[in-house]
Amino acid sequence: MTEYQARQLQFSGSGGEYFRIWIVNVCLSIVTLGVYSAWAKVKRNQYFYRHTTLAGASFDYHGDPKAILKGRVVAFLLFACYTLVGKFDQVAGSAILLVIIVAMPWLLMRSLRFRLHNTSYRGLRFAFHGSTGAAYFNFLLLPVLSALTLGLLWPLAQQRMARYTRENSTYGSEFFKFFAGSGAYYRIYFMTIFIGVLVFAGLMASVMLLGSKELIPVEADQLVAMSVLVASIGTYLALFLLAYPYVAARLQNLIWNNTQLGPHGFQAQLRAREMLGIMFGNVLLTLLTLGLYKPFADIRLARYRIEHVTLLTRGSIDDFVAGLQTNSSAAGDEMAEMFDFDIAL
Repeated sequence: MTEYQARQLQFSGSGGEYFRIWIVNVCLSIVTLGVYSAWAKVKRNQYFYRHTTLAGASFDYHGDPKAILKGRVVAFLLFACYTLVGKFDQVAGSAILLVIIVAMPWLLMRSLRFRLHNTSYRGLRFAFHGSTGAAYFNFLLLPVLSALTLGLLWPLAQQRMARYTRENSTYGSEFFKFFAGSGAYYRIYFMTIFIGVLVFAGLMASVMLLGSKELIPVEADQLVAMSVLVASIGTYLALFLLAYPYVAARLQNLIWNNTQLGPHGFQAQLRAREMLGIMFGNVLLTLLTLGLYKPFADIRLARYRIEHVTLLTRGSIDDFVAGLQTNSSAAGDEMAEMFDFDIAL
């Protein structure tokens, strides 16, 4: 049996280089009242894709700015109608909002098709083949059921959404495979909830102890209410600052470690502590520089997330790609006409 050979993804983007693209994109988007934002998205994606390499070859992005602009015009009109009509007629506004929600799975599916069809590696494009019915089941029904069960079904919904997007994605003619079960998702969220409970209990006990010793100025009959309030705020802040990096790192590891393309597997090794440090530093420096650090923050986070993913190849990747190029249908380029609309979700 051929052993796996590790090929790490590399990212060569630099903050200074991307800053020049970013500042031009921002200025032109403002001057054109947002119209240039579609072209800005293409330039941004091309920069990040072309600076991401695997086995000596880079990815590329081929999105048409006019298609992205059409999608943004549609999104603007939908939400403008909802906002304006809702001010004068709440019933009509609610009806428009319902239409937007019902249309959302179809829009998400079209967005996935557009993104993957316009992504290539070594001249061979990716694609998405998910059906509309499955999109409504995974992107609408499961989230609604999750809300009705107060979030108990959310890990299951995330697992099904990941499976839907992965197993309906292809590189050339080869479909991706996804093996993670819902139990792994539940373990990530249960750990997050467990940490939140510990933080809440610890803060509440601390406030109660300080209050009982009269170290904080609060009346005895208000001590419990004060403890609950402080513990709630503290837990919210702790989860906001700590839970997101933890969940983001664990989910990326879970998804990639259970994804396969043909005979090749993937491995992701992100660490929650490192993600926390990067995200906290990015937010702090972006605030201190009044937003000017954002392009550097984008590069810093992208480099960490990309370079902690490895392709585990079994056999020659050159032979694998060459075989897919041979089997790829010539109709692929003609299919571009079907994906000329991006809602940018």
